[in-house]
Amino acid sequence: MTVRVVVADDQELVRGGFAMILDAQPDIDVVAEAGDGVEAVAAVREHAPDVLLLDIRMPRMDGIEAARIVCAETGCRVLMLTTFDLDDYVFDALRAGASGFLLKDVRRDDLVNAVRVVAGGESLLAPAVTTRLIHEFTTRPAARPGAAPGALDVLTARERETLQLIARGLSNAEIAEALVVSEHTVKTHVSNLLTKLGLRDRVQAVIAAYESGLAVPGA
Repeated sequence: MTVRVVVADDQELVRGGFAMILDAQPDIDVVAEAGDGVEAVAAVREHAPDVLLLDIRMPRMDGIEAARIVCAETGCRVLMLTTFDLDDYVFDALRAGASGFLLKDVRRDDLVNAVRVVAGGESLLAPAVTTRLIHEFTTRPAARPGAAPGALDVLTARERETLQLIARGLSNAEIAEALVVSEHTVKTHVSNLLTKLGLRDRVQAVIAAYESGLAVPGA
């Protein structure tokens, strides 16, 4: 299956470089480029890509607002670009529905792999990075409104356990070992809890776990 991608960045050389790397892959097709958030949203609406590679800081409409619109209107998955590790805007991007982020100095192979991973329905962030990122996110009072009481009541006991372990940064294999079940069973639990909570991926699941109080930073 060919992964259709839109690349959005206000720096032409950066945008062109990413597009060239991705378009050179036999299973990736860059269907459009955009120089700002407005153009990015328009390109997604016109071309219906699988992945939007989106810079956070852009003129007219920034990447946060563009991600919010794209995630609300379409099934396109958003991969954010930033120049700074743990940029403040990254937290807002994840809340807007982004499936992860990349630093702009990402290696060629990592860029290609990230697009494939996100297109396949997974979050970009590795477990260790997720733990670090969400811990930072949840310890910022202004960025933590809190989930509604009882928001997780729709989950079974085993699904709540699975969500707790996801929030600790465990992979499916590690969760399977902790719960003494098969990895296939864990995948089923993860899929079910994402569906019940209306979440797009594991990154949003981690945020939900912390915001609901199911997981506590440092615990």
